[in-house]
Amino acid sequence: MFSNSLSGRFLWLVVIFVMLAEVLIFGPSVARYRADYLEARLERAQIASLALLASDGSIAGDLAAELLDNAGVFNVVLRRDEVRELVLASPLPGPVDASFDLRDASLLGLTRDALQEMARAEPRIIRVIGNPVQRGGLLIEITLDTSQLQQELWEFGARILVLSLAISLFTALLLYLSVRLFVVAPMSRVIRSMSDYAEAPQDATRIITPKSNIAELREAEEALQKMQKDLTGLLRQKDRLAQLGGSVARISHDLRNMLTTASMLADRIEMSEDPSVKRAAPKLVGSLSRAINLCESTLAFGKAEEPPPRLERLRLAPLVEDVVDSERLASSGDITFVTDVSPGLHLRADGEQLFRVLGNLVRNARQALEAARNPGVIEITAAEAVVDGQAGVAIRIGDSGPGLPPKAREHLFEAFQGGARKGGVGLGLAIAAELVRGHGGALELVRSDSEGTEFRIWLPETA
Repeated sequence: MFSNSLSGRFLWLVVIFVMLAEVLIFGPSVARYRADYLEARLERAQIASLALLASDGSIAGDLAAELLDNAGVFNVVLRRDEVRELVLASPLPGPVDASFDLRDASLLGLTRDALQEMARAEPRIIRVIGNPVQRGGLLIEITLDTSQLQQELWEFGARILVLSLAISLFTALLLYLSVRLFVVAPMSRVIRSMSDYAEAPQDATRIITPKSNIAELREAEEALQKMQKDLTGLLRQKDRLAQLGGSVARISHDLRNMLTTASMLADRIEMSEDPSVKRAAPKLVGSLSRAINLCESTLAFGKAEEPPPRLERLRLAPLVEDVVDSERLASSGDITFVTDVSPGLHLRADGEQLFRVLGNLVRNARQALEAARNPGVIEITAAEAVVDGQAGVAIRIGDSGPGLPPKAREHLFEAFQGGARKGGVGLGLAIAAELVRGHGGALELVRSDSEGTEFRIWLPETA
C-alpha cells in the first residue's frame, strides 16, 4: 500500500511538518494583521481630527458624524500637548468592553489578543490607544466596534490556511518526487539485485555492480557486492569440498584395504629375530593401525566432521616420544628434537586424535626447517597450566625455523586458506584446531618471527 511505502510516509510527514510550521506562525501572522488594522484606524481618526483643527474647533454635527464614519470609529481623542485636546465624538451603541495600548505592546500580547478576538462569538466595543503619525501629538485614542475586525481576521486566517495547505502539498509533491528519484529508485535497484542474486547465488553475473551517485547508497552497494562475492566464493568452495569429500571417501576405502594388507605383513615382520627389525616393527604396526583407524573414521563420518573424542586417561610422555620417533625417521636434514615432558604427567584425551594434532604440528616444523636447509631445533614441552580459572595441560611445540609468512598467519586455522609451504593445501592446521576444540581446548599461535615459530595446545582437566 502507498501509505506503507517509504515515499508515501515521507509525503505525509512533509505535509504534517509544513502544516505544523504554518500553525506556529499563524498566531504571529493574525496578531500582525490585527495590529495593522488598528493602526490604520488610528491614522484615519487622526486625519478626521485634523478637520476639527482646521475649523477652529467648530464642526457641524453631520460633518463630524461623516468623518467618524469614514474613519470607522465612534470617538477620537487627539492630545496635542499637555493642555490641548481635539475631540470628535458620536453616541456609543454600548459600553466599552476593553482597552488596548499599542504603544508598548509585545508580540506575545498581540498574539494573545488576536486569538481571543477570533474566539469571541459576538462583536464588542473597544478602546485603542496609540502614537499619532508624523509627530501629530502625544497620543491618540479611538473607540470602535470589532465586528469588521473579527470578520477580516477570520478571512485572513482562512487565506493563510489555504495558502499553507497549497504550499505544503506542493512542497511534499516535490520532495516525494525527489525521494522517489534519488532514494527509492536506487534502493529498489538494490532490492531487485538481492532478489535476483538469491535465485542463483553461484552465478557471478548476478552480483550487483555499484552505480549510485549517493555516497551512502554507494557504500551499501559496495558492501553488498563484497558480501555477494564472498558468498559466491564460499558456495563454490563448498561444492569443491563436497566433491573432495566424495573422492576422499572412495580413496579411503581402497587405502584401508591396502593398509590392512600392509598391517598383516608388518605383523609377520614383527616376528623377525633381527634386533633392529624388532625395534622398528612395533612403530610400523602402530602407524599402520592409526592410518587404518583414520580411513575408517573418514568412511564412517563422510569427512563432514571429526568424530567426538573417546576420552581416556593417558600418559603424555610416551605419546610425544612416538610422534618424535616417527618424525625423526622421516627427517632428511640436520634437525634436533628436544622434549621436556614429565613422565608422570597425565591428561584425559583421545590418544589417536592427540597423536594426529602433535604429529601435524611437529611435521610442519620439520618441513619448515628442511625447506630452510639449515640446522634447526624442534622443542616439545608440556606442563600443567590454568587458563581462565580452569586447570589443564599446556603443550608447546616450537622450532627455530624462518617463521610463517604473513599470508599464512592471516588464515592460519582456515581450511584451504592457511597453507604455509609450497604444495601444502592448508588443511592440517584446520583439522588440528578442530580436534583440539573437540576436547574443549584451544590451539593458538604464540609467536612466529625470524627466530622461529611456537604453537600452544591447551587441554582442560576433565573429570
